[in-house]
Amino acid sequence: MLLYERMGGGAEAHEPGRVAVPDLSAAGPEGRAARTALALREATTTGGWTLLDHPLLTLDVAGSPAYLEPDAVVVHPDGGWTVVEIKSFPMIDGSADPAKVGAAARQAAVYVLALQRVADQVHAGTGRTVTVRDRVLLVCPKDFANLPTAEAVDIRKQLATTRRQLQRLTKVEEIAGQLPPGTTFDLRLADDGKTVTRPAAELAEAVEAVDAAYAPECLSACELAFHCREQARAAGAVESLGRGVRGELGGLRTVEEVLAAARRTENGADDATGGSAGAGVATACVPDADADAATHADAATDTDVPAAEALRRAAVLRAEALAGAGAGAGGTVTGGPGQTADRPGERAGGAEGVPACR
Repeated sequence: MLLYERMGGGAEAHEPGRVAVPDLSAAGPEGRAARTALALREATTTGGWTLLDHPLLTLDVAGSPAYLEPDAVVVHPDGGWTVVEIKSFPMIDGSADPAKVGAAARQAAVYVLALQRVADQVHAGTGRTVTVRDRVLLVCPKDFANLPTAEAVDIRKQLATTRRQLQRLTKVEEIAGQLPPGTTFDLRLADDGKTVTRPAAELAEAVEAVDAAYAPECLSACELAFHCREQARAAGAVESLGRGVRGELGGLRTVEEVLAAARRTENGADDATGGSAGAGVATACVPDADADAATHADAATDTDVPAAEALRRAAVLRAEALAGAGAGAGGTVTGGPGQTADRPGERAGGAEGVPACR
């Protein structure tokens, strides 16, 4: 009834007990996916309302099949298909948490793409065009009660984004083709099926052959995240700081390049204070910064990189703030309770608006 009220359109309202609910049980994921495809095909040609409870769909991800299980899929009398997402977060006065709704929309977009694959198969087999609707039904608890309520969610934007991301994924075959011949990740289990007989050093060498693409989000989803994080940190890759930081830095790929860009001013020399304040700002924030980082990153900072320009400007502004704070305090810069820098050459920290670096 919720779906008919929100998305029924001109279709005839279903009668209680007249909604078909086919049995989707089968052996194994492949069998369930095949049974789901058959049930969708039959429901489309039969007409009427059909509800598929937890169907199993497949989607090609980088050359490998991924199995997906939406909460429900409804087949309309006109043959159209709609994804139904059931969530536990409440919908209060007709609205819900935007972040949670966005996550549900992205999840539903993946299901819609998988359904479109089945729709193409139905069209190839029967010649009938099937419409997979780009508006999904989001079902949530109403207010703080156990009664359900629903709203239609437009996911066209999420569909376009997901398609683009899937197209940009590197296929497994391409990754395997770049590995040295004979590379394998087989653990060589003993006859008991539990004891690993392959030497750890040999397995580590095989893992090292695959380039790591680390991001902090990997820690919650991948068993190799700590290994990849170690590689990223050893290489000084900015990806270890997060995808958002990586996107903002543009063509700057390593922490050394970022530090070098921050040290350089617009005219290629040190800042207006004579070089001592501005040139030491970035170095002071990173105790282990290499003194020759600027030399190694000249090629990156000489290019017209917007992120480098922003870093240089930020370095100048920070140096001016530190200098102004020092002058206002009579040569003594206070960095918070118990922190002073009144000796020549001692690093000042904690000017107002400028966090102290330890």
